[in-house]
Order: sequence, then C-alpha cells, then structure tokens
Amino acid sequence: MATRYNDNTPAWKEQRLTEDVFEHSAAKMREHGMSDMAIAQFKRLYDVWRTEESSSWIREDTVEPLVGVPSFHDVYETINHDKAVDAFAKTAFLKLNGGLGTSMGLDCAKSLLPVRRHKARQMRFIDIIIGQVLTARTRLGVDLPLTLMNSFRTSEDTMKVLHANKKFHQEDIPMEIVQHQEPKISAATGLPVSFPKNPGLEWCPPGHGDLFSTIWESGLLDTLEAHGFKYLFISNSDNLGARPSRTLAQHFENTGAPFMIEVAKRTPADRKGGHIVRDKATGRLMLREMSQVHPDDKADAQDIDKHPYFNTNSIWIRIDALKSKLAACDGVLPLPVIRNKKTVDPTDPTSEPVIQLETAMGAAVTLFDGATCVCVDRMRFLPVKTTDDLFIMRSDRFHLTDQYEMEDGNYIFPDVRLDARYYKNIHDFDAHFPYGVPSLAAANSVNINGDWTFGRDVILFGDAQLPNTEEPSYVPNGEYVGPQGIEPDDWV
Repeated sequence: MATRYNDNTPAWKEQRLTEDVFEHSAAKMREHGMSDMAIAQFKRLYDVWRTEESSSWIREDTVEPLVGVPSFHDVYETINHDKAVDAFAKTAFLKLNGGLGTSMGLDCAKSLLPVRRHKARQMRFIDIIIGQVLTARTRLGVDLPLTLMNSFRTSEDTMKVLHANKKFHQEDIPMEIVQHQEPKISAATGLPVSFPKNPGLEWCPPGHGDLFSTIWESGLLDTLEAHGFKYLFISNSDNLGARPSRTLAQHFENTGAPFMIEVAKRTPADRKGGHIVRDKATGRLMLREMSQVHPDDKADAQDIDKHPYFNTNSIWIRIDALKSKLAACDGVLPLPVIRNKKTVDPTDPTSEPVIQLETAMGAAVTLFDGATCVCVDRMRFLPVKTTDDLFIMRSDRFHLTDQYEMEDGNYIFPDVRLDARYYKNIHDFDAHFPYGVPSLAAANSVNINGDWTFGRDVILFGDAQLPNTEEPSYVPNGEYVGPQGIEPDDWV
C-alpha cells in the first residue's frame, strides 16, 4: 500500500525507498560492540516509527473497558496459604533497575537513593529489595532468586552493592542481565544524533519492553527452568510495594494464565497513566499508554469511572509460555512503539531535538491468550518517580518493618506539590530538609511555593501551604504549617 505524505512529513522519510537511513544507526551500534539481537530489536522499533505513524493510536471505539477484576482481598480468602509456599517456591524475582533517576538530578542508579532509616541504618531502594528477598527466603524456606535488569549506566554501581552484602548469596541464577541500548535519533534527519560534548548522551535504553529480548539473549529462562522455576515475577525497583507474594504466586498458578498484570484502581491523580483495556477485535487485554491515545479520545481515556484500572507495571509470567512466544518471534516481541520526543541533553531544552523509541513491558499482555489481571491495593504500588513522591516516602507516614515492608495506616497519601525550582533536584531537596522531611501525619495536602528550608520537627497539617516570598525563607524548629502557612504563636 502506498504511503501518503503531507507537508509536515520530514523529507528524509520520503527518501526511505532509495536510502536505508537505519543503516547509519546499525553501523554505530556495531562500532560500539552491540549484539545482533540489540540491532534487530532497534530495527523493528525504527521501522515501525518510520512507516507506521497511524499504528500508534489505540482508538476508543476499538476497545472495551476492563471491568470485574478480582481483588487481592477476594483472592486472599480463597488461598490455602500453607500450600501457597509450593507455588512461591517455583517463582523467580526480577527487578527492572535500569533507571538513573535523571528526573531528580541523579547520576547513579535510582535504586541507590536513600529512602529512609531502619534501626539507625540508611536504607536505599536496593537495600530494602534485598531485605525483602532475604526475609522471604528465611521465613518461607524458598530459594527466591533475585535478578536485576540493569542498564549500561546502572550495572557497575548496583552490582557492587549486591556483592558487598554479606547476607545475600546466589550461585546458580544470574544476579543481573544488562538491557540493550540504542542511539537517540535526530528528529530532523532520522540519523543517529551526534553530541561530541557528551557522547554518552547519544544513547538511551529502549524502554522496559526491551526486557524480553534481553532475557532471551541472556539465556535466563533456560537457566531458571533447569533449576525448577516455572514463574517469573517482574516489577520496578522504585516500587517498594511490589514485594514477593506467595498469595499472588498461588493465585497466578490457580488461574492457569500465561500472563498476569497487577492493576490498581485509578484515582484523579492516575488519570494520565497507562491503563488496561480489552481489544474488541481479539478479546485480548491491551495496555494503552496516554501517548497511544488519539487527541479526540483523551476525555474517554482519562475517565476513571469508564476505565477504572491502571497498570502498576508488576507482572507475572509463565516461563514456558514466554519462552514459546519469544522463540516464535526470534526474541523480538512485536510490541507497540512509543515515540518519546526529547532533547539530546535532557537538562538543556535548547539542545538538538531527538526521538527515543521505546516499548512497554506490560504491552506484551496482548500477545497472550488467556492473560488476566488482579486488582491490588496501594500497599503494592508505592512508586517514587519524583521528589514529591520521595517526600512522602521519607515522612512519618511510613514505617519500614523488620520484614522490609513499607507500612502505612491506609495508603491514602496527601497531594504533595513542591516548587520544582528548589526541590526537583535531589541535592537541592536534601539541602532544604537538612533534618529530614516534616511530619505529614495530619496533612491532607502540601503546597510549597518558593525557596523554603525546614528546621527540625516541623509539623504539616490540613492543607498545608507556604507562599513564595521571593527570597530564601526558613521554617523554624517545631513550627506548625497549615492552611495559613506558618501558624502564629499568639492567641486571638
């Protein structure tokens, strides 16, 4: 079928029949020692981006809302928890750990960011994850291997932590697989971007959907099967709620499904996130990211009553089913391509515009007949994407238990908005809270405008807010901050 072009189509795309622009990217990848699998994976993303612009939309009239998903509580009542250890013993644990946390100004793996103290020790994401694994191994007598999918930027620092932990040992199952990397593409030319000032910024990861080709190339599935494992539980390293669960392991086994996604009920704060729908044509589940929503469909897609469930990015997969699917696709699953428009230096909006081509792990759900979902509570979805999230995680709303569970009373958190000019970067954030973040136990919402540094033992309550004073300001020790800002000391 002939492709139509409009006046907005870059000229280089019209030349694709006479010039294989992708070969420039392939050559660059070969020069950097990347595997044929990495190149094949990227070629598929590139070809889809180059030739199938319209295929990125998942239109509202082609899908049905997902309804009637069983809840964790319903599942819990049906499980024989002693027997559930058997299913759990056949489960391996994989954490996506490729992110640097650049949105918070980090230059190391986000999992190395301190979250909170536990028995006088500063605990990072990775420390808590290791604690969760060791707790499960000890309490339930299971092997529970942990594998991290690192990126070329996170591997070295993270593996130092694992090797330095005297309690964590793992011999037969790899502790890491390293995801692929790909060139950032110039939005103007379709060629791999050049940035001599910092050549490392010429590369990016291909999204967490790259997990599948990385797993295939690594041979991890064969290794797990050889050691008797049947199920793989995968989640993000910055989601400390996604702990290993014998209840969900047994439920997944009971369903007989090849693929299960943990979903949660959407709130207004989740209306712009990826959500699960059902394809009318095939009856299969689909993950629809907001980047795949046509502008005419946004009102429907953001209607949390119509589409009540969002994707937590925690999934359960039968190892044999995944092996079979990957074998049929030569290791490259046909996942929808996400086109991210950025600049080559993400901290400099004036640098060259680029396209980063990605896929989402959860999108694989549509490739499996009989895939299912389970609705979990917020206690299993505690992501930290920004310093606003970290503010809550470090507060007195949470208690880190001896089982390494981030525990809260109701997991309904205040809406936090910190002035990005002064709190977005983690180093600035820490400087503004030298004694730790204030108490949030009595806060309904938090809105801090301007440059405020906080003293010791500050308490936020109600709809706490601080105005922009146009100069650096200080909240003294022990003050209360509420709807009127710093509360006056005098009685009226």
